[in-house]
Amino acid sequence: MPIYAYKCGSCGHAKDVLQKISDPLLTVCPACGEEAFSKQVTAAGFQLKGSGWYATDFRGGATPSAPAADTAASSSTKADPAAKDSGASAPAAAPAPAASTTPTP
Repeated sequence: MPIYAYKCGSCGHAKDVLQKISDPLLTVCPACGEEAFSKQVTAAGFQLKGSGWYATDFRGGATPSAPAADTAASSSTKADPAAKDSGASAPAAAPAPAASTTPTP
């Protein structure tokens, strides 16, 4: 259940109230009894930190896709130092044999 902040427009009394979303708004101030108790607009109670999906997928600015491709290429040469020293490239992987599909009578 969310916590809502209320403040009286008459006496200035403020109170945080734990309510269901479907509960009716409070209008009567518990301190002075006036009908001036209203819900306030407050900031969200959580903050997104770290390098999770929010930081990588939804944050504005430049996308890191171009540098990621450069680092992937450089990391592949670092992974196989023998290929780098000999100057020869690694042999291409042979394609897998195709499965035979013979019709059944």
